[in-house]
Amino acid sequence: MGPSQLNLKATLWMLGSITSFLIMAVAGRATTDVLDVFQVMEMRSIIGFFILLPLVHMEGGFKAMRSQRPLQHIGRNVVHYAGQFAWLYALTLIPLAELISIEFTTPIWTAILAVIFLGERLNRWKIAAIVLGVIGVAVIVRPGVERIDPGHLIMLAGAVAFGISVVMVKSLTRTESVVRIIFWMLIIQSIIGLVPAIETWRNPPVELWPWIVLISFTGMSSHFCMARALSYADATAIMPLDFLRVPLSALIGWLLYSEGIDIFTAIGAALILFGNLLNLQRRPPKPAEVAAS
Repeated sequence: MGPSQLNLKATLWMLGSITSFLIMAVAGRATTDVLDVFQVMEMRSIIGFFILLPLVHMEGGFKAMRSQRPLQHIGRNVVHYAGQFAWLYALTLIPLAELISIEFTTPIWTAILAVIFLGERLNRWKIAAIVLGVIGVAVIVRPGVERIDPGHLIMLAGAVAFGISVVMVKSLTRTESVVRIIFWMLIIQSIIGLVPAIETWRNPPVELWPWIVLISFTGMSSHFCMARALSYADATAIMPLDFLRVPLSALIGWLLYSEGIDIFTAIGAALILFGNLLNLQRRPPKPAEVAAS
């Protein structure tokens, strides 16, 4: 499979991840308005595990889920659980558009860590995508930069955790299947959150169950799609695509929560989109490279 086909597959899987994350944000707001964050995370992991079982069966059953890298699975999921808790908790404190925007310091940490620990390279297109994406985010969130809010700090800590998690997932995809990565994510995070979920448990209202199922499905599908994308392309190439969640979250905020979209949001979205288009550009191969291929 050629590089262009790999990039296309990675892009499509990343778009699936973006869609799942946006739906999860809406479902997360609905569920955390009623239930404690620990309970929501525990229910999401347990229900998501059963949703994943058909894929486990298709991959060869539980025997195929055995891993030679248990410590990296545990480490990745401890960090990711902390990031997810920060994300859901911040969702109860600050508007959706601000939360998603602050989350988008994640590609900065991802790019830096991928270069340091995975040996990936930052070419001019990837650097341009990251720079334009960050500028676009700064333009969109400019009203909140003068005010220090606990929700902002919590989400910033979550973004760092997500950056570490993405790099660890990329490393895992070198030896582990995507289904196995998600399988252990759901098991390990269910164990981590069991005790605090029991301590804060309350019976969910009947009308809340569709949202619970939805956040459980998208919580699994978002990471499944992202892991598949990372298996086809470098983290530094794929993660800037995730900047598209910023303008899309602003649109959702306008449609569902009557949050206004101003000229700065439009400018920021345009910068983010342009950066992603630059990132998809490929340098034409040199004659020597063509001969060697």
